Amino acid sequence: MMSVDRISVAAPAKINLYLKITGRREDGYHLLATLMQKISLQDYLDLEKILGGISLKCPDSKLPEDERNLVFQAARLFFKKSSDRLHDKRAGVAISLKKNIPLAAGLGGGSSDAAATLLGLDALFKTHWTIDELRTMGATLGADVPFFFVGWSIAWAEGIGDELFPVFPLVDYRVLVVNPGFSVSTQWVYKNFALTLEQNIYNLTYLQIDKSAHGKRDKLTRRPILPDELENDLERVTIEHYPIIDTLKKRLLQSGAVASLMSGSGPSVFGLFLKGDAVRAVACYEELKSEYRSTFLVNPLQ
Repeated sequence: MMSVDRISVAAPAKINLYLKITGRREDGYHLLATLMQKISLQDYLDLEKILGGISLKCPDSKLPEDERNLVFQAARLFFKKSSDRLHDKRAGVAISLKKNIPLAAGLGGGSSDAAATLLGLDALFKTHWTIDELRTMGATLGADVPFFFVGWSIAWAEGIGDELFPVFPLVDYRVLVVNPGFSVSTQWVYKNFALTLEQNIYNLTYLQIDKSAHGKRDKLTRRPILPDELENDLERVTIEHYPIIDTLKKRLLQSGAVASLMSGSGPSVFGLFLKGDAVRAVACYEELKSEYRSTFLVNPLQ
């Protein structure tokens, strides 16, 4: 639905089919190689022009409605960067965010919402930013944000997540996503991952980059990822503190999923079911949905 003064935009979730920590910069940021796939689980944002300021409402959500929210931060950044492109210097926006993606769940909801906000505001106020300019703007809000600007449904990301490459999309599967009902801090997971390196056979530093993941990108430019290739370095950190994640993975596999993995820093877990195995996928969905409210049977975006 679109008009002169209002626009509605969707913000898809993502799952990580592969995530490997490849190094750590001197400033403490982790370098990674990851394969991110957008899925049909989406948040929705309504943006309406107002005179002056930013108003954010998140009905039926525990999200803050001020500068602590990435959507608010994205809107504030947009107006700061676009001051010389706006026809009316009093321009403001009222945003209503309908959350469907669980919070702090490893599904990229906040990053996707921020990207959708920038895209929506650009369209609403006709500021004519290029996608590359919006990606650069969005990168200051979070490492996953640039992924949600690209037109591809799937991307291989390197660096701190800002170097993106198109690869083969996930096909022939449905995705069953289960969130166990609690949040996990991404910062906490990465910090604890770093602590485990002291007991590892290698210590990732800026000068010691693990290049073993780079060959994976070369393979995925020629074919989709295979079920037995799914991998997430961060699982061992999150599962150690939240063993329910491992339990959910096993339940998905026992119910017919051909692969199961924790997404991002967790705690959401997903299983891949072959499209031809719809009966078992639906049965597993209904069983888990009765126990975990945030359970979704969705499709990979193409």
